[in-house]
Amino acid sequence: MTISSTAMRRVMRELATLKKNPPEGIRIQTNEEDMMDVAGIIEGPEGTPYAGGYFKVKFKFTDEFPSAPPKCWFATKIFHPNVSSSGEICVNTLKKDWKSTYGIGHILVTVKCLLIYPNPESALDEEAGKLLLENYSSYCDRARLITSVHATPRTRPAEFDTASSEDAASTSTAPSSKPAATTAAATTTTSSLPSLPLATTGFTLPIGSQKSVPGGKMGEKMGPKERHLSPSPLSTADANVGGKPAPGVTVAVSPPALLEGTKAVKRAATGGTTTNAEKRKKALKRL
Repeated sequence: MTISSTAMRRVMRELATLKKNPPEGIRIQTNEEDMMDVAGIIEGPEGTPYAGGYFKVKFKFTDEFPSAPPKCWFATKIFHPNVSSSGEICVNTLKKDWKSTYGIGHILVTVKCLLIYPNPESALDEEAGKLLLENYSSYCDRARLITSVHATPRTRPAEFDTASSEDAASTSTAPSSKPAATTAAATTTTSSLPSLPLATTGFTLPIGSQKSVPGGKMGEKMGPKERHLSPSPLSTADANVGGKPAPGVTVAVSPPALLEGTKAVKRAATGGTTTNAEKRKKALKRL
């Protein structure tokens, strides 16, 4: 059956999108000889009696598409309250709830949800609907049996060799997350380690401290980038205490002139005190 060019372009666009980024558990099957011969393959959801099966849903488009929904039916036999023995599907999306913005992918996702949450209140298969309400265990056994006989192939359809959009996204993000986590852990470990000075390297004195520097003067402030080398750990105790300083060690020694000046001040103070006492004694003798 021929359809309008507008409907055909819409169908071609949707098929290209679904083949490139298929939803999880859903694939598209086309016929090269007839591009309007379209079928969707739904993988039975885990945790349902349809798990392990692959169900084919056929589409038939009209000139009214996308203003009107396409005709859809199960080409694979299934035991379900909302699917008739001929494969007709009872779902509001294909009837009164249809919108022109919906498409092939939306229909297939809706049908997959119907496999997870059947609606016995609007059953097309009365036997399945009644069994679902009265004896859910028996319903599951019956649905599982029909699935194993009619919907479980020896090998899964070749269309499922293509990863879904969800699988591709998780695969692409997984490798990049590991180096990021490793880098973060390395950064945390490095920052948590204390910064210890090595015995063979110098240490920096606080800015503004009054220390002598080689070739400098007493009381001269050291710059923030000047360093003194610590005593060599491999030298003897005498080398660090007395005698010649170890290589790389600066020993601050007070100049002799300063020491002598200090002693002179002390003698002067002592001498001045003695002279005054003698003068007072002489004055008392005269009286």
